Amino acid sequence: IMKAKINFKEFLVILVGMFLISVAVYYVMIPDNLVLGSLSGLILVLVNFIPLKISTLTFILNAALLVVGYIFIGKEFGLKTVITSLMLPVYLRVFEIVTPNVESLSGNIVIDLACFMVVISLGQALLFNINASSGGLDVVAKLLNKYLGFKIGESLTIVGFVIAFTSIFVYDRETMIISLIGTYIYGLVLDRYCDGFRIRKKVCILSSKYTEIQEFIVKELHRGATLYRAYGGMGLAEQMEIATILEKSEYGKLLAFIQRTDPAAFVTVSTVNEVIGAWNKN
Repeated sequence: IMKAKINFKEFLVILVGMFLISVAVYYVMIPDNLVLGSLSGLILVLVNFIPLKISTLTFILNAALLVVGYIFIGKEFGLKTVITSLMLPVYLRVFEIVTPNVESLSGNIVIDLACFMVVISLGQALLFNINASSGGLDVVAKLLNKYLGFKIGESLTIVGFVIAFTSIFVYDRETMIISLIGTYIYGLVLDRYCDGFRIRKKVCILSSKYTEIQEFIVKELHRGATLYRAYGGMGLAEQMEIATILEKSEYGKLLAFIQRTDPAAFVTVSTVNEVIGAWNKN
């Protein structure tokens, strides 16, 4: 059964995310022959043996993987994956028509590789943030996870290195080594981007006007707030402490409210790497 629910915001994120990924592939990866661990990297090798346009070959392989994923992965295989898989060849075809002859951005493969990492990792992170993927070899990774017991991260790494290694059949050893290193760095950069999307702020507040602050958090920010009885270590005076976890934009609104309501409030802030559960539904 295919998951069919997708809202406009998610669709917009998919459009932007896949655009960034397509730009990185067409304007950096292809001109520099960077055979990184992805379906696009595999196509960059296969296009030397199969007389088809890159966009056409991308569509065929993505469609084949969609069928395989639907049959063997089942309900875990969602509509978002179908959309992203079909969107990549569409973007690539548009780029082929608009700018048919593309050369290296800087003429330096290392500089181009760095640009590629920044752009494609941002695109992938946007997709992962809404529980989507760019399709392609993510389907193969899920198959390895389901039937061979590999973790998703391990599966992507294995598949990525195998594809990067295939560059030796078409290009030189330097290209293969750069592709292998690039595949590894890509995983690291992607993790950093994803971590940035998941970071939240834990705010603890000691204030005599805790009731007003609590109401602002619950009614205006629509977040939960936990109250604790606290005792000062010097005078043993009893106070109420409010603890809440917020997104960065919400955190700024709360600080502004506290400054207006109780400038003398004692506030401590810490970083939370990830929040799991109903909190994410707001």
